Amino acid sequence: DVRDGLKPSQRRILVAMNDLNLAPGRGFRKCAKIAGDTSGNYHPHGEAIVYPTLVHMAQDFRLRYIMVDGQGNFGSIDGYPPAAMRYTEARLSHAATEMLADIDRDTVDFVANYDETREEPEVLPSRFPNLLCNGSNGIAVGMATKIPPHNVTEVCDALVALIDDPEITIDSLMEHIKAPDFPTGGVIYGIQGVRQAYRTGRGIVHMRARTHIEQQKDKRERIIVTEIPFLVDKSTLLEKMADLVRHKVIEDISNIRDESGRGGLRIVIELKRDAVPKVVINNLYKFTQLATTFAVNALAIDHGRPKTLNLKEM
Repeated sequence: DVRDGLKPSQRRILVAMNDLNLAPGRGFRKCAKIAGDTSGNYHPHGEAIVYPTLVHMAQDFRLRYIMVDGQGNFGSIDGYPPAAMRYTEARLSHAATEMLADIDRDTVDFVANYDETREEPEVLPSRFPNLLCNGSNGIAVGMATKIPPHNVTEVCDALVALIDDPEITIDSLMEHIKAPDFPTGGVIYGIQGVRQAYRTGRGIVHMRARTHIEQQKDKRERIIVTEIPFLVDKSTLLEKMADLVRHKVIEDISNIRDESGRGGLRIVIELKRDAVPKVVINNLYKFTQLATTFAVNALAIDHGRPKTLNLKEM
């Protein structure tokens, strides 16, 4: 829904968590309890379908601003799966409490749930601009959506500008919202695709990893990767790099190490003595997901109908 940027399953999970009073300052509750309440009260499709949605809303490498504050193993950027829901716990994040703010004050319309035993909100009050800040990604029957995430400060500045001047142009809004802001960082390469996406609702954004070159004591150099493009699986990326070295597609790499930890992401690519780092980086951009694209398709449900929206409409 264009108003709160949520799918029905996501909205129902947040409502069920709100029913359990899982505010940010309160204690965590078992995810099995949250998933059970969601499927029992609002979403009658079994908690096995609800839990992956709950996990996604807690992954800070998938969402720019998480909706669920998770405790336990909620998966990783390496593609490791989350622990079973009987082991993990969760509560609402600060952004989610803003989505639900004043829900008890007649701010939104309520409809009967699937068995008419209680009511659920048609849409959340959404004091947080979730559609643009977190984006959305999904496939339905005959249509798909892919909206990139954005920086909340930039979105709020643009909202203020729109309120001050309802006739504002998309180019003027772009002075506030420069481009998408992905949770995994990286660099957006070229602005043309971004501009087209904001004007028409469709466009291709080119992303690259953030890299720099370090000099070693023995005069050799190494490439350090500190940010990778959005939705790229780090372990798959490392495997692909190793394959290229093994099959001699790229011959100037002597070693690849993953030094990521609590300090953040860090991939070290050690080079042979006479290697030219810029050439190696360009080859990695060409053959691996160190450079990739995000095909924006800004489709959302507006008054019950799917519609491709430009930046100002969103």
